[in-house]
Amino acid sequence: MNKALQVLKDRGFINDCTDIDQLSDLMDQGPVTFYLGVDPSGASMHVGHTVPVYAMRHLQEGGHNPIALVGGGTGMIGDPSGKTEMRKLLSVEQIQSNVEALKRQFAKIVDFSEELPEGWGHAKLRNNADWLVDLKYIPFLRDIGRYFSVNRMLTFEGTKQRLERGLSFIEFNYQLLQSYDFYMLNKNEGCRLQIGGADQWGNIVAGIDLINRTGGPQCFGLTFNLIMRADGKKMGKSEKGAIFLDKDLCPVYDFYQYWRNVPDADVIKFMKLFTFMDLDEIAEYADPKRNINEAKERLAWEQTRIIHGVEEADKAREAAKALFSGEAANREGIPTIQVAKSGLEAGLGLLAAMVRAGFCRSNSEARTIVTQGGAEVNGSKVTDPKRILSLDDVDDSGEIMLKAGKKKFCRIILEG
Repeated sequence: MNKALQVLKDRGFINDCTDIDQLSDLMDQGPVTFYLGVDPSGASMHVGHTVPVYAMRHLQEGGHNPIALVGGGTGMIGDPSGKTEMRKLLSVEQIQSNVEALKRQFAKIVDFSEELPEGWGHAKLRNNADWLVDLKYIPFLRDIGRYFSVNRMLTFEGTKQRLERGLSFIEFNYQLLQSYDFYMLNKNEGCRLQIGGADQWGNIVAGIDLINRTGGPQCFGLTFNLIMRADGKKMGKSEKGAIFLDKDLCPVYDFYQYWRNVPDADVIKFMKLFTFMDLDEIAEYADPKRNINEAKERLAWEQTRIIHGVEEADKAREAAKALFSGEAANREGIPTIQVAKSGLEAGLGLLAAMVRAGFCRSNSEARTIVTQGGAEVNGSKVTDPKRILSLDDVDDSGEIMLKAGKKKFCRIILEG
């Protein structure tokens, strides 16, 4: 098997391929241009979205040329695959804002530099709005739509699932547009391979079929496993919500702690998928004699380093040590909220502070945590939901430390 494909197999990425032997032969002949499409349905990817992006980086290191395709056009419709309901339609302005955010996030994992290590492939960013937005409907139906069989489209699992709840006509067109993306990238960039999550199989196969029917070369599809945690939770989800790459949506400390607290059974698997650590080094952490917490800390640091940089990763690690190990470490990386001095002089309700800290969504949820003994102020348990925070609670470091449950922390610091 081609070396780059073998890396993906060894690290646990591959779910299916249209013809892995022929794809391997093609990749052995020289660099293959491939693409991954991501629609700007939100302002940030969450960690569950990044599995194909990490695979893209490994293929790049193997000498192949990635195209990161941001769906400024298809994002106006939304992919129905894997969804039980129609996506909310976004404004053009919101889509464009999301496109720019996704471009920055791709660049955290894939290297778009001109100067690269020897043997690496060169990556490009593309936006399918460039060829989709100004399409004329009748010519598109005549030139492209005639190659699609409705009967065949209805056999794909994603479409069948949505038909039970209702599939809008605008969503039904999505497969044609994604297929057209592959067609255009093949025509203009020589792209021969589309990669994506396992839920994209139907869309990928449809694109390959379109290229074949229009006289193009043999093209390929490669899909990756949809990752579930060992505890049954969806990858990228936590008690506080999705673990986004954008630190404004998910504080760096929370990002670090998500990886630090993954189930023991997932640590080595996630090291292979979500870091660039050498497999031999990962195997050392898999030794049963080794403390699993060392592996968890390394996983958390590596992931945080990749997405947020070394400095932020170090801060998060130091903050975790300060909170959980009793070491005299830097607490700077712990999430914070700022409160005006006058606010504390007047008194700040503990429940309101917990909501502001992101521990819960409402005062009633905060009240439950407090009355059940799950809240602390500066290390002391609080069970009175009427507790008021004041300047007297500010410690020698000039802050108030809040805690909810075992793992949620927040520093209240005075503004100015």
